[in-house]
Amino acid sequence: MEPIELWNKCLKMFKDIVTESHYKTWFEPLVPLKYEKDEFILQIPSEYYYEMLEEKFSDLIHLVLGKVSGKELRLIYKIQEGTAYPEKSKEEKQARDAVAEQEFDSQLNSIYNFSTFMEGASNQLARSAGFSIASEPGKTPFNPLFLYGQSGVGKTHLAQAIGLKAKQLFPEKRVLYLSANLFYIQYTDATLKNKSTDFLNFYQSIDVLIIDDIQTLATKAKTQQTFFHIFNHLHQMGKQLILTSDKAPAALQGMEERLLTRFKWGLVAEIKKPDFELRKAILKNKIYKDGLDISDEVVDFIAKNVVDNVRDLEGVLVSLMAHATFANEEINLELAEKVIANVVDQKPQELSVEKIRDVVCDYFGLSVDKVLSKSRVREVTNARQIAMYLSKQMTKSSLSEIGRGVGNRDHATVLHSCSVVNDLMDTDKEFKRNVQALEQILRG
Repeated sequence: MEPIELWNKCLKMFKDIVTESHYKTWFEPLVPLKYEKDEFILQIPSEYYYEMLEEKFSDLIHLVLGKVSGKELRLIYKIQEGTAYPEKSKEEKQARDAVAEQEFDSQLNSIYNFSTFMEGASNQLARSAGFSIASEPGKTPFNPLFLYGQSGVGKTHLAQAIGLKAKQLFPEKRVLYLSANLFYIQYTDATLKNKSTDFLNFYQSIDVLIIDDIQTLATKAKTQQTFFHIFNHLHQMGKQLILTSDKAPAALQGMEERLLTRFKWGLVAEIKKPDFELRKAILKNKIYKDGLDISDEVVDFIAKNVVDNVRDLEGVLVSLMAHATFANEEINLELAEKVIANVVDQKPQELSVEKIRDVVCDYFGLSVDKVLSKSRVREVTNARQIAMYLSKQMTKSSLSEIGRGVGNRDHATVLHSCSVVNDLMDTDKEFKRNVQALEQILRG
């Protein structure tokens, strides 16, 4: 039997076994080159195909070839340039996988789990989606999961909690957490050592990839290109991606547009500053775990005065515990006031476009991502225009800077928005009350 005749018979069987997309992607491009004695040589487009066929489809190809030919064949892949790769034996594969698993470190911190992540209105959507992902990584609509919010609100905690839960439920999966900065350092090192292919192959083998602070890849064009290919591969293969950032995708500067588009493929979820009730719950949970004795009066006082993030709340408790342990001081309101004054920066912060935008979003109950989008829904447009108006009134930012802060609008759009807001304030009393209320909130 000629190689092409044998292969065409195999293709008919593959078409009945695998999905249409897998058939077109992984089987149609293969070309039979040689069939003699007990060897069958297939031409493949690239080394990437070799790795994928070895991992996913080698057993199936071997089985079908044996059924059609009537005997066991030695399968060899040959890249178009000429490099030949004999099929690895099952023993070789098992040994390779065992060594890889021993050497693999997920870089997850067991402290950051779901039981220590307190749920509240500010993170409910993100937490629910995260738990769903951990139960079925890569199989939910939330791929990628893009978590954003200011520093200290719990993005890293939730991202790692998802990874830990997924690893617990699926021990065989390769789960990896790392910062985007470490990813950049690894990529640069691999490039300098001519190991870019090894770098790419490693990341393409991950089942759940968690990258923290993805915004640090801004302006790093070559690293972004490589991450783009890794992202595409993992997403296409049904692997899970989880990304965190201090800004919504639409507000990220210095990122390739094609990457930003992919960041929005799944779920973009904002984690906001914890509200009063959540701050109290976080404090009480930590107090219980640390075995502290703190009155409800002091807990309420801390929760009312430490409002920005979870890290500051925990910092206050650590300081209180230190005073109680080493200075033998009673934990009361007076001590809490002294500690908060040292831990939390209580100086009035200069307003920024981003701060004004976020306050406007909170006031109208809109996500930042929606205001940054191209949506022309009236309530979204009004909030966007008010954010620009207030930014012009209350900051020293240029029109271009204001435009960038609300979704990369140009200076003409900012001027038009300010004019619209002025007109509406003259004709719409309710609109004017909202703008004045926001001004009062921003002035503190």
